[in-house]
Amino acid sequence: MALDLSSIRPPGGKRSTKRDRILNVFLRQEGHVSADELVALVHRDAPGVGRATVYRTLQWMVGAGLARKVDFGEGRFRFEPSYRHPRHFHLVCSVCHRSSEFLSSDVESLMEEIAAARQFTPTQSVVQIFGTCEECRTGRKTPSLDGSTTALVFARDALRMAIATERSGLDFYTRAAKLTSDARGRAVFQKLAAEEKEHLSTLQKRYTQLAAQDPNLESRPTFLFFKGAASGLFAAGAEQLRKGVDDQQALLIGIRCERGSHQFFKRYGERFEDSEGK
Repeated sequence: MALDLSSIRPPGGKRSTKRDRILNVFLRQEGHVSADELVALVHRDAPGVGRATVYRTLQWMVGAGLARKVDFGEGRFRFEPSYRHPRHFHLVCSVCHRSSEFLSSDVESLMEEIAAARQFTPTQSVVQIFGTCEECRTGRKTPSLDGSTTALVFARDALRMAIATERSGLDFYTRAAKLTSDARGRAVFQKLAAEEKEHLSTLQKRYTQLAAQDPNLESRPTFLFFKGAASGLFAAGAEQLRKGVDDQQALLIGIRCERGSHQFFKRYGERFEDSEGK
């Protein structure tokens, strides 16, 4: 299926059927491809497109922000789509040269903080951690995380965070209902707790369905690393309740948690292309 490239062609850029075809082939790939691999893939669809044209188009895509150029220590560069793909990072094995992707809000925040402190406007960032993967170190076969599996693992991790958030929200509102002395306030907290319980049940059912799609899903590596979200975005609020607060304080804490939860999921949801994880 061809992609609509009109929205991503740079202003003033000349229309090129060959370039559009190369870009279409590239954006359909999962994982990381070398220039030579892309040449072979393009030749399946368009044998007449020359190697030099593919190379020039790759460089144009990198410059236009449509592709990222990465080096996994193989002696050649690889490329991955960056259009509608959020910034992520790589663990690279120096033995087998395989890479595993991960996304971390903490790493992103640190890079943004450093760039802002230096009044620096970044256009592209690459974080790669080189070492030895578990399989090469132990000889034990491990489930992979690349290409098509990443989308499934992304959905799994997103659901895990959503489930943790609903569970922490249920705990928060249940505790708040028990603590409040105001009848109307108690009714509000009880209603919110019931809603969280319903949401939690729906998410847990979907998680079970998702796990059925891949027998190795539970054992695949984590893709999303969000410090503070793993235990649910209401966890800090629930801890404040345990220390003792009055009715009004409990309500304000709940509002802050709801707002923070909304902002968190909205911020990261907007960075991903359409998918279940998004």
